[in-house]
Amino acid sequence: MTATILVVDDEPDLEALVLQKFRRQIRDGQVSFVFAHDGLEALQSIEAHPDVDLVVSDINMPRMDGLSLLAKLQEAEEKKSTIIVSAYGDMSNIRTAMNRGAFDFLTKPIDFADLETTIQKTIRHIDMLREARRRQVEAERAHASLSRYFSPELAKRLATGGDGNDMQVHWRDVAVIFTDITGFTSLVETAAPEVLAELLNEYVGGLTDVVFAHEGTVAKVIGDAIQVLFNAPGEQADYANRAIACAQAIDRWAEVFRGRWKEKGVDFGATRIGVHAGPALVGNFGGSRFFDYTAYGDTINTAARLETANKTLGTRVCVSAAVAHAAADFKGRPVGDLLLRGRSEPLRAYEPLAPAEFEAPATAQYARAFAKLEAEDTSAMPAFAALVGVHADDPLAGFHLKRLLNGGRGARMQLG
Repeated sequence: MTATILVVDDEPDLEALVLQKFRRQIRDGQVSFVFAHDGLEALQSIEAHPDVDLVVSDINMPRMDGLSLLAKLQEAEEKKSTIIVSAYGDMSNIRTAMNRGAFDFLTKPIDFADLETTIQKTIRHIDMLREARRRQVEAERAHASLSRYFSPELAKRLATGGDGNDMQVHWRDVAVIFTDITGFTSLVETAAPEVLAELLNEYVGGLTDVVFAHEGTVAKVIGDAIQVLFNAPGEQADYANRAIACAQAIDRWAEVFRGRWKEKGVDFGATRIGVHAGPALVGNFGGSRFFDYTAYGDTINTAARLETANKTLGTRVCVSAAVAHAAADFKGRPVGDLLLRGRSEPLRAYEPLAPAEFEAPATAQYARAFAKLEAEDTSAMPAFAALVGVHADDPLAGFHLKRLLNGGRGARMQLG
């Protein structure tokens, strides 16, 4: 690539001298020169030749001197690298020029070997800046494109090349959210294709926005089901808090979404949400030709089982003790010790609550009834009956009452 150099000097013989000294480089296409006799003419030359790579300028010139020209060049959007030339005894002006952004300087009389070396050094610097800008533009373009499909943190790491270890499959502690929609299969079979497409696009897009707002990573979207990770790929010290807050935000958003579509005559099901925390195998499972950043392991399966448990419990959000205890100032009520499918040990689960719900008298009444249930106290049944009598719209209290009426005991329960 030919470097274009603007030489600004009012000496009449300099142009011929430069062309003579650099004739080989000009012939080989390494450099080309443009000439101006003062700062004003230099600015006009740059406007006419925007491809000028660097400026070699004298300081003392008529109409506009080199220092004023340098100031104008530094104000431009695309700053030109500048080599300042002045008399050896004019070090004060040379120092001023360097402070104003000149890349380098030469003293008069010009040593053309020194000029060639300085020009080469400056061109290498310009090439490095251009390469850095090119990489930045490519990274920004890649990030903008990837952000349409991946979580921002994951998109950033992919666009910049990231740390290879982030993408390789490895064990790490994560919090996982699993979501699903009740009655989605029936909706697919009955809804018009265009309605279903609009519905799902709006649902997945809106839910993903909620996840991104909490800096979560969407690992999988399978139809109506979404898997979300926290503490992956990047470290998040408060990942348990983020996961619970995100699950509650998803629940609020999904209920508003559901109500809006119900007004349009579409019976969209409730979004069930399960949250768990623990170790998982995380990374790109797609090999070299397909990117599939996701997670596998018992932690993931348990989050999925908790999502399914909501169907039996009547809840919409169900979180494990592992994530609830890891979160700071968790607010919620105990669901019970669930024997989930595929697990040999019971898992304590909770229903997270908004602060206002947590402080409500009904929550304290539920806590007292649940304590009796745990203790296998025979007064648990009337305690839950009294709660349901006042709050018939509390499905979890209704679940426990029905279970006790059917002969159930204690807080441990088998779920499919």
